[in-house]
Amino acid sequence: MSHPSNPVIYFEIPVLDIDRAMVFYKTVFNFEFNREIIDHYEMALFPFVDGESGISGALAKGDIYKPTVEGVLIYFKTENIEESMKLASTNGGQMLYPITDNGIGLVGEFKDTEGNRIALFQSK
Repeated sequence: MSHPSNPVIYFEIPVLDIDRAMVFYKTVFNFEFNREIIDHYEMALFPFVDGESGISGALAKGDIYKPTVEGVLIYFKTENIEESMKLASTNGGQMLYPITDNGIGLVGEFKDTEGNRIALFQSK
C-alpha cells in the first residue's frame, strides 16, 4: 500500500533557445539555474530546496521537446502577480489570461519566450 503524497514531483518546460529562456525566467522570477546534460539533452534546473513544499523542474532543450500553449499548464507561485506579469510582458512574453481572482487567490497566464503557456498564482 502506498502512502498518500502529492503526486507530481518534477516538470520540464520545452525550450527552443535555452539561454534566452534562462534569461526570461531569471528576469521574471529571479531564478538561478544549474545547467546539466541529462540523457543527452540540455537542461537548466530550477532551484529546489529540500524540506520545502512544492516541486521543481527544468527548462529542457532537445528534439523531443516542443513548446506549446495547448499542453499541460504549470503554475508558478509569486508574491506579486502584477509585477511578475509586467516583467513577463516587457521581457518577450505575451499575456494570455489577465490577472483574475479565482476565489482562492489571484491567477494569470502568459506565453513565455519559447511559446509555452505558463500560469501565475498569488495567495490571498
